Parts: sequence; C-alpha cells; structure tokens
Amino acid sequence: MSNSDFDRINERRHTASIKWDSYTGNGDVIPLWVADMDFRTAPVVREAMIRRAESGVYGYSFADEDYMDSLAGWFEGRHGYSIDTSMVIPVPGVVPALSAIIKALVKPGEGVIIQPPVYNCFFSSVRNNGCRLLENPLQRIYLPDGRFTYEMDLDGLAELAARPDAKLMILCNPHNPAGRAWREEELEQVAEICRENGVRVVSDEIHCEIVMPGCEYVPYGNIDRSAVVCTSPSKAFNTAGLHTSNIVCPDADTREAIDHAVNVNEVCDLTCFGVDALKASYTQEGADWVDSLCDYIWENYRFFAKTVGERLPECPVTMLEATYLPMIDVSAIEGYTSEQLEEKLKAEAGVWVNAGEMYGREGFLRVNLACPRATLAEGLDRLCKGLSALKRR
Repeated sequence: MSNSDFDRINERRHTASIKWDSYTGNGDVIPLWVADMDFRTAPVVREAMIRRAESGVYGYSFADEDYMDSLAGWFEGRHGYSIDTSMVIPVPGVVPALSAIIKALVKPGEGVIIQPPVYNCFFSSVRNNGCRLLENPLQRIYLPDGRFTYEMDLDGLAELAARPDAKLMILCNPHNPAGRAWREEELEQVAEICRENGVRVVSDEIHCEIVMPGCEYVPYGNIDRSAVVCTSPSKAFNTAGLHTSNIVCPDADTREAIDHAVNVNEVCDLTCFGVDALKASYTQEGADWVDSLCDYIWENYRFFAKTVGERLPECPVTMLEATYLPMIDVSAIEGYTSEQLEEKLKAEAGVWVNAGEMYGREGFLRVNLACPRATLAEGLDRLCKGLSALKRR
C-alpha cells in the first residue's frame, strides 16, 4: 500500500460523522480527538461493502461459519492465539460487551479494577452497572530522551485484588491512552496476581492490530486461558460504524452468563455489512493493508514527537508502542485544567484534542494521529500555537 492512499484527504464534514461534525462552535476545527481514523478502509473491505450494497438485501444477519473461521484463522495465523469458535459471542461493539460482562460477573456494589489513565467507557460501564471502581493508577516513567511512558503498579494491583469486594479486572491490551503494548512478563504477573486472589480478568484488545515497529501485541488469552477477551476489527480497519465485535470466553458457565446479559441488554445483533466486513478484513489483503497502516502511523508519530519536541519542549510526549493515540504532558501550561485547555484550543486555535480528565487523570492531552500527514501538520501547528499563546498569558 503506497503512502498516497493514506495521504488522501477524506474529510467527512456534513456526513453525520461524530469526529468531524460534533463541533457546534464557530470556525473551522481540525478534529484530532475521538479514536476514529480519517483513512478510507482497506480496498478489500470497500469491495465487500460494494457487493453487499449492490445486493439490495440488508436484512437480519448472524455470524455464520465463514465469519467464525475468518476470526479464528486471523488470530491463529497473525498472533498465534487459538480461538475455539464455540467460545465466541458476537456482539455489535466492545463497549456493549464490557457492560454485559460486568453485568454477568459482578454484583452491584462489588468492585472492578481499572488502571487509569484508561479508556473513559471503562469508568461508565462499571458505574452504570452499579459496581464500585477500584483504581490502580499506572506509574509514569520518565525516559532519557525526554519522553515518558507508563508501567503497571503490580504491588498496587496485588493490594486491590486481595480486597474481598474485588471481583473483576478490566485490562486494556494494548493500553489506550498510555500507548503501551504490554510485555509477556507483565501480563504473566497480572494473571498470577488475579488468579491467586480469585479475580476474573476481561481484556479489551480492540487496538491489538495497531502496533508500532519493534513492538509486539501479546494476546492475554495466551497468558490466561480462562480470561474473557474482547476483539474487533473496527480500530484497525476504520469500521466502527459497522458495529462488529466478539467476546471470547472459554468457560461454558461464564459464557452462558455473559450471553444472557448480552440478551438482557438487547445488544445481540450484527449487521449484514459488519459480517461481510469482518470476513474481508481478516484476509491476507487486509493484513497487508494493516501493516502499511502501522508504518504510516509510525511516521506520523515521529513527525508528531519531533514537532512537539521542537516547538513545545516543556511538554513531553509519550513513547508510542501501540494505538494511534499518544499523549502530551501539558502540566507546564499553568492556570488551566486539561479540560479548559481542550475547550480553549477548540475555540481559539481551531483544533480538537481530548483532555486527560476523560481518562481519569489530569495534566495531559490525547492526540489522534490517524489522519493524512497534511491534516496532522496543520492540526499540530494550531495546537502548538494555541498552547504557546496560553502559556504566555
């Protein structure tokens, strides 16, 4: 796949796009916020969508044998993760999946461990099911080159897991927004701690394909064969609007409880377009496209880190191992919360990024790099000018 495919401007204004059309203020705003790519999906997926659209039949659909074989073949061949398709519950999204899993496995008032800064829907899924948030914050590690990264606080995890009300841990693997691709030894320690304390683990692996050169995604299901794992092609192939995800649950009784909760929540149906998209995504053509995508995102990250490092040296950025969502530490911009910075950057600089509070921690902004480099360059220029102006006030 040539860079020209990713360099193509695919602006989506006036298409009811959450990313492009949510801003209701005045002026032109470049959206570098929600985790949705600006790239057109892989040609093999586009062709499958055209065939489905031309059929003229868009009725109720289900995950057939070809769907399951595509899912299992992809994870076995690409990641060495063997999935017994009898253990799979198809669902229209990872967030509905997480909600159903919590409903099935945790009683109201019991605790769910999360590791902020982390995807915002972890917080809401726990609260909406009447459960208690048990926060084990990640530890920030400063690197010699001026960037920073995160590690898990395994001692803190062990302390929380030992609590009698701790019943479930939601693992983000790879981690959004810390940008970590967790190492095998880190995941083994998580599995040991949770196993010793009777805490179940559900791993959100929606970002598993977006891994930077030199880094590796380790499926948590290979570490802990009893874990519940949530997957979707949506982040890698820019198909979130097609609502296709899967829960992998090896234990029959747990799977039955989750399947019941999925149906209680009435989030059990797939779309015909989503079924066809997964089959097309999980092919060699899809794999080649994703590999090219990751190379392009890596170059975008290098451009991002260099630009911010030169123009805002007081604002370090995260090391990026996975996802397309690095962070900028904005604690040097005194007098503003990151939520206030987000709003001011939208209104005054014409760029939209996400505030750290959204992920449970203050002091940083999350930036979406999954866009053509020209879009990123303009967005970063506005971001750097905006933060510089606010710093001088």
